Amino acid sequence: MYKVFFKDRTVYFGDDFSRAFGKNKGLFYRFNNIQELHGLVNAFYSMDQIRNLYIFHEDMLMLIEEFKSCFTVIEAGGGVVMNSRGEFLVIKRNGVWDLPKGKLEKGEDFETAALREVEEETGLQGLERGQPIISTYHTYQLSDERILKKTRWFDMHYPGDKEPRLQAEEGITKSRWVKPGSTDFIRKNTYPSILDVLYIRKLF
Repeated sequence: MYKVFFKDRTVYFGDDFSRAFGKNKGLFYRFNNIQELHGLVNAFYSMDQIRNLYIFHEDMLMLIEEFKSCFTVIEAGGGVVMNSRGEFLVIKRNGVWDLPKGKLEKGEDFETAALREVEEETGLQGLERGQPIISTYHTYQLSDERILKKTRWFDMHYPGDKEPRLQAEEGITKSRWVKPGSTDFIRKNTYPSILDVLYIRKLF
């Protein structure tokens, strides 16, 4: 089931209404038309008491595309950077633990953007990009514009031993190499999408 994070709330997409209805709690909607979907998205933004929204249709690809049309879509690439000691790198951005990532520039693919942005935000040189991990989706408000951000995450390896040189203009104030499993401090102050990446990567 696909999902999109609205801060600490979640929109799920599926094609089996009856199965999901029996197992989950939240607001359920079977897609009918784009006008209704726009209205539903507007309503969900204002209904903080509803934690989960489930949207269904037999044609999942069509449903996702229709949902995207409710937003301005931005694409980004990021990385889970591992060092030779088996530790992974987290950064504190605007007071929240995060992973290095950034937007695609014109003409870039996800792989190129991910490596460039991680190098820029951490100052680490000689990174080796590995396999893709997962794509995450989250929304936020930028002035009067609603943004849907897709981030494609990649494994990366840092073979060196230099400490990160952080990109302060991006609000990055701190970094930390973390042993897998020593992640309680991250869980307490990060984004749901980052938790998803670390869970898939089995770093908890």
